[in-house]
Amino acid sequence: MTTKTQNFGLKEITDLYGEITFASALNSLRLSEEKTLKEYSDFLGISIQRLSDLEKGRRIPSPSWARDFALKIGHPILYWIELSLQDKLRSENINLKVTVTSKT
Repeated sequence: MTTKTQNFGLKEITDLYGEITFASALNSLRLSEEKTLKEYSDFLGISIQRLSDLEKGRRIPSPSWARDFALKIGHPILYWIELSLQDKLRSENINLKVTVTSKT
């Protein structure tokens, strides 16, 4: 019996679920940590309403807030800043792709 393997990466995830946004990544992160809105908002030092607005895409965080968030959770800063900038462009119907790199 032959088993066919399939590559499954970011393109396939995007095809199935749509673009990854700051909102969707934040919501997935919180849920994966099994935290309530209250628990996670307390951890971040923001209101439940602000966290809810961020998770639902009603607010787009600034790059500096995305940086501070990444530092607080111990994730790559560039990833979260890139998501915030991409969301801002998307919200203004600017069809460009953002790639963030560090200055060396």
